[in-house]
Amino acid sequence: MDSADWDARYANAPDLVWTADPNRFVVAETADLPPGRALDLAAGEGRNAVWLAERGWRVTAVDFSATAVRRGQELARKRGVDVDWQVADVTAHQPEAGAYDLVLIAYLHLPRPDLAAVLRRAATAVRPGGSFVLVGHDLANLTAGTGGPQDPAILQTPDVVVAELPGLRVRRAETAHRPVRTPDGTVDALDTVVVATRPSARLSPA
Repeated sequence: MDSADWDARYANAPDLVWTADPNRFVVAETADLPPGRALDLAAGEGRNAVWLAERGWRVTAVDFSATAVRRGQELARKRGVDVDWQVADVTAHQPEAGAYDLVLIAYLHLPRPDLAAVLRRAATAVRPGGSFVLVGHDLANLTAGTGGPQDPAILQTPDVVVAELPGLRVRRAETAHRPVRTPDGTVDALDTVVVATRPSARLSPA
């Protein structure tokens, strides 16, 4: 789907497509981090960006759907927080190197070459001591989970993500279970969750 398709999807929804609640894995992996400067790539309607801003983060949120960004701006206004919103395609966006204490990517699904390029730039944007968090629909979700894209070419695995994070130290890389309510009861979706940090620079001995 291109930006026009996503604009139409957001515009045709009477309310937020993804709700205003932050992703559970984002909360678990960032709640204890000291606030700093954060970059949310493919931020959608801004649920994670706004939640981070509420916790004192200075957040830049990037998405190629102008409609999603407008919805994010409205959500931020209602919550009384400031977010730097940018309408841009993350496949071409060049974040400032070494500038962010947190770089977040949640449910960005691209063909592998495009995803690899985004991941490498995202990793470069993490400053020493900073963190990287990715959550996405896992390839195993096709056969053992529920929901999400049904195209295996754009689904993720921990190994695929980790391979494109130069210079980062991986703390968590797994296929995680996420309970989802359905008309038939609660079932698990399977998500790729990768958490990494850039080691702090060490002072050279005198």
